[in-house]
Amino acid sequence: MEKRSLQDYQEFSEERFTKRIVFKKGDSTVFLLNFMPGQELPAHKHPGTEVYILTLQGEGTFTIGGAEVKASANEAVHCAGSEELAYKNTGNDPVTLYVALNKIPDERYAQNL
Repeated sequence: MEKRSLQDYQEFSEERFTKRIVFKKGDSTVFLLNFMPGQELPAHKHPGTEVYILTLQGEGTFTIGGAEVKASANEAVHCAGSEELAYKNTGNDPVTLYVALNKIPDERYAQNL
């Protein structure tokens, strides 16, 4: 059993969003994405996995398969790895997203940025 405080992974940067790995076990990983207002995650896919995202704080807009989905604190989103996913902090406050990939497509997805 392992226990981690998510506050330890809420690191924000004025230059760009940050990604902090919380757990990496086998083919699965959990990480936090941290965004200042206006920062965004470019469109990408996660082939071979399912993506589960919980907005821990703030609000923003996902673009999943071309459809915009607004999400705020305590709302969760799921998308298949084959769907194109993008995100933008469209609010006035910092955003933290809790992301779980149940199978890591390759090592690129389990690195801090």
